[in-house]
Amino acid sequence: MAAEAKFHVLAVDDTLVDRKLIEKLLKTSYQVTAVDSGTKALEFLGLNNNERNPKAEASAHAEVNLIITDYCMPGMTGYDLLRKIKGSSSLKDIPVVIMSSDNIPSRINRCLEDGAEEFFLKPVRLSDVNKLRPHLMRSRSKPDVHKRKAVEEAVSPDRTRTRYSELEV
Repeated sequence: MAAEAKFHVLAVDDTLVDRKLIEKLLKTSYQVTAVDSGTKALEFLGLNNNERNPKAEASAHAEVNLIITDYCMPGMTGYDLLRKIKGSSSLKDIPVVIMSSDNIPSRINRCLEDGAEEFFLKPVRLSDVNKLRPHLMRSRSKPDVHKRKAVEEAVSPDRTRTRYSELEV
């Protein structure tokens, strides 16, 4: 597949080993840009210091089809990054996937409810990467078609995703 036809994934992780693993898993199928902080991800996307740069946002939106970010990072967590992206009018439709080595149900549920498409437990495996394609395909469709899973589930009597808060321990 030609590089310009590949989907573009922005990978955000402060740990070099995890960043390299994500790059290795993704680079055979996707164009990957890897950065080591939420702040650098926002700069890449054109959101600097809470100031929106519409020209840069539009450019970045056209380039990035999915963002995969670590949850625990110094300075800005992956959750903070998710909130900033979903708060941007031109970036909110880019699918965001959160990953973490901590299996904390309340954290996972909060991320999914606030717009994350998936939550992967580290180490990320090839089977996890295979779950990204449907989200990438939607990122190339019309923005009006995008519906956050949390919104769909809130209005649907038949929720497809079990809420972690509803599980018995």
